[in-house]
Amino acid sequence: MKKSFTLYGTIIGLLLCLIHYFGHNQDSLYLLFYSLSVPAWFAPMFTNVYEISMGKMFVIYVLTVASWALIGYVIDRFSVVRKERQGRTGGAA
Repeated sequence: MKKSFTLYGTIIGLLLCLIHYFGHNQDSLYLLFYSLSVPAWFAPMFTNVYEISMGKMFVIYVLTVASWALIGYVIDRFSVVRKERQGRTGGAA
């Protein structure tokens, strides 16, 4: 069974959120989340990330999972296009 990058991206996003939720008071895990979560890069422009409510943090978590799923989907689409292109040219890329 072939796994897709969309699935892998979604799992990465979920793991990031779970790690941050349970270990947000540890600096290394805090930095990991804020360095790999694309929505968290832009959150300081819209809200105070040091005194954030759980509702706003939940929105950031959902957007993090969605952004990683989107990154995986884009990789899947590029791989399909590349395979189709290789099929038409006889395998030379």
